[in-house]
Amino acid sequence: MKEISILIGGKAGDGIRQAGQTVSTLLNRIGYRIFFYDDYPSLIRGGHNFSIIRASEKRIIAHKDSVDIIVALNKDTAEKHKSRLNAEGMILYDSKAVDTEGVGIDFMQIVKQLDGLPIMRNTAAIGALAKVLGIEWPVVERVMKDTIEKQVALNLNIAQLAYEKVGTSRFVIEKLDQKSLPLVSGNEAIALGAVRAGLNMYIAYPMTPASAILHYLAAHEDDLGVVTVHPESEIAVALMALGAAYAGARSMVGTSGGGFALMTEALSLAGQGEFPVVFIECQRPGPSTGVPTYTMQGDLSFVVHAGHGEFLKVVLAPGDAEEAFYLTGLAMNLAWKFHIPTFVLSDKHLSESIFSFAADPDKIKPEPPLIWDGQGKYKRYLDTQDGISPLAFPGDPAATVKVTSYEHDEYGITTEDPDQIARMQEKRLRKKEGLIDELAKNEQVKIYGNRESKTVLLCWGSTKGACIEVAEQLGLKVVQPLVLKPLPIDPLRQALSDADMIIGIEVNATGQLAKLLSGHGFGIDHMILRYDARPFTVDGLLDKVKEVIS
Repeated sequence: MKEISILIGGKAGDGIRQAGQTVSTLLNRIGYRIFFYDDYPSLIRGGHNFSIIRASEKRIIAHKDSVDIIVALNKDTAEKHKSRLNAEGMILYDSKAVDTEGVGIDFMQIVKQLDGLPIMRNTAAIGALAKVLGIEWPVVERVMKDTIEKQVALNLNIAQLAYEKVGTSRFVIEKLDQKSLPLVSGNEAIALGAVRAGLNMYIAYPMTPASAILHYLAAHEDDLGVVTVHPESEIAVALMALGAAYAGARSMVGTSGGGFALMTEALSLAGQGEFPVVFIECQRPGPSTGVPTYTMQGDLSFVVHAGHGEFLKVVLAPGDAEEAFYLTGLAMNLAWKFHIPTFVLSDKHLSESIFSFAADPDKIKPEPPLIWDGQGKYKRYLDTQDGISPLAFPGDPAATVKVTSYEHDEYGITTEDPDQIARMQEKRLRKKEGLIDELAKNEQVKIYGNRESKTVLLCWGSTKGACIEVAEQLGLKVVQPLVLKPLPIDPLRQALSDADMIIGIEVNATGQLAKLLSGHGFGIDHMILRYDARPFTVDGLLDKVKEVIS
């Protein structure tokens, strides 16, 4: 057996995500590539939580509706997900809490026998599952020692007792002869990409699903050399980031749609004042509070068109952890080269899922900005041929560094003179040609699947994972733009030129990428949209694509 999907479920407080991460690490250690999906309501206790761990010998970046094993710590898990089981699948369940067919073990009794805490039922479940999968105990022991932070010996004893109670292994998963890869969430990849590009300061107000970026960077401040700040509001976040950039710090902010709505005034200030700042916008369902812990691709139009007036910005949309890493580094370097706000547009599905990570850190290096040479009188907004003005920072005794939200002259002195106004507008917009050239040095549109196919699945962001696997099964082509503003028209036209049928696939209700492309002359023949706050799964999308092409 070289692929397996496992669903672990219980209520909030049962340690479901932690158990799922440990199982992911177990399968990773024996050579499998991992995709980990986490589903949970906005509750601290109660509700229904579940995680799906999909492991395969090949790289995967999506999960399936169908699973091979369900690990049920409560009755809800067995009842809600029994229909997901494959024909040969089984349920491993806590016999004290669940009455169903499968392999039942009294996890709580094991915990009580060894004087453990109730949450350690998840440890018992991990031990039992490892035996079901035929994973040797020494591997389990090493993984648990590496992943458990407290009461390691007790947890090991609980896991081993549950392991021994299973008896004969039901699924024997083959150990693969390939190197284990780091397991990294999308948010962690975003953080690491920014750090590689020279991030100095991360500023955020906690907002799911971006909060984990703040938590990760705060936990590793000393190791990564990044200052993390949690101000009192999203408005303060954005303005503090502009102040940090003015002082010479490479700053980044993280939020979701509702938080970014409060930052748009500061975004326009960044456009006028030419502040280099990176915005991470992790999408979730809206409008307003929406559904805080679930996913959507509903903020594309908002982010692309955000801010009043006319100014340059870049919007990049990664679809997996490696792209999140590389594109965040690119966003940071573009912001500082062109003195503009840049965006990385993620979503809950990408941000909080965990991937086998194979990025090359050496592909990202901080690119130094154009610095003032100290000659003459400093002009913060010097009108250059390419629109990029040399930078100086407060503290330089030879420079008066003045920035403003008002229209201004080259020195930053406010003006209402019509010639000066037109000149500065043209100066800022003149950067566009260089920006487009710089973006063209990078891969802006990706193509997967059968490049000769006349049927194209057009997607963006995390939806690409399911699209790629569906295309492989049906012999179709996948086109994924990574840059959404400024839209890479020529690469898109080249990628789509031979298509007889273009099927747009998005996790929103109105087809926002399709609308964006239609304004540039691209016609989309069919739309497959999902807007129930869940991502596309491989098998679910396969059925929908078959309906369209049949």
